[in-house]
Amino acid sequence: MKKKIIIAIDGFSSTGKSTIAKRLAKALGYVYVDTGAMYRAVTLYGIRKGFVSTTGEAADLISLIKALPEIALEFRVNQDTGNADIYLNDENVEHAIRTMEVADQVSRVAAIPEVRQKLVEQQKRMGQSKGIVMDGRDIGTVVFPEAELKLFMTASPETRAGRRYKELLERGDDVSYEEVLENVNSRDHLDSTRKDSPLVKADDAIEIDNSHLGLEDQFERILNYVKGIIEE
Repeated sequence: MKKKIIIAIDGFSSTGKSTIAKRLAKALGYVYVDTGAMYRAVTLYGIRKGFVSTTGEAADLISLIKALPEIALEFRVNQDTGNADIYLNDENVEHAIRTMEVADQVSRVAAIPEVRQKLVEQQKRMGQSKGIVMDGRDIGTVVFPEAELKLFMTASPETRAGRRYKELLERGDDVSYEEVLENVNSRDHLDSTRKDSPLVKADDAIEIDNSHLGLEDQFERILNYVKGIIEE
């Protein structure tokens, strides 16, 4: 019987972490957890409540922190897509959290220690039985430093902005490439320089630069890494 492991995938925004993680989870029969969706959901809650401004005004972080006990997050399988959608207080917000409005604020919300503490605790519980693929910014360094396989995904900012721009256009969003590139660079800076759990490559993580690497090549390479561990 093949042993179950924890697969931690970290990296910069728009490097395809979620795409690879979902496919790996399906191939292995593992649970997939998109931690970025969790931080986006908290950000969406803050925007809706007026705690997080989208117009450049100062955020009311004290009120957001006080409201954290009122935020219930859950992943439920979407019967149409087969993917796990995130629910915020029983509302499916999978589409609502993918807007530029949320993307522009999520790194600031994710930098709040109280927010990270709440979500990391949930994430650790999700991995207690192993057989899980989790992607985010601090999975291999903070959430699961004991993970059997750690990956760190990267690509040039221009490549990542191009991918994100195409996704948003296909969704029907009215955005410019320059706006998306600015968001990518801003998130990189905020994620890498925050005091609490900054985005860094774990010492034992395998780095994958997919600036010029196709999805199939990435998947096959990573699947071989997994097989090397679970079939030992």
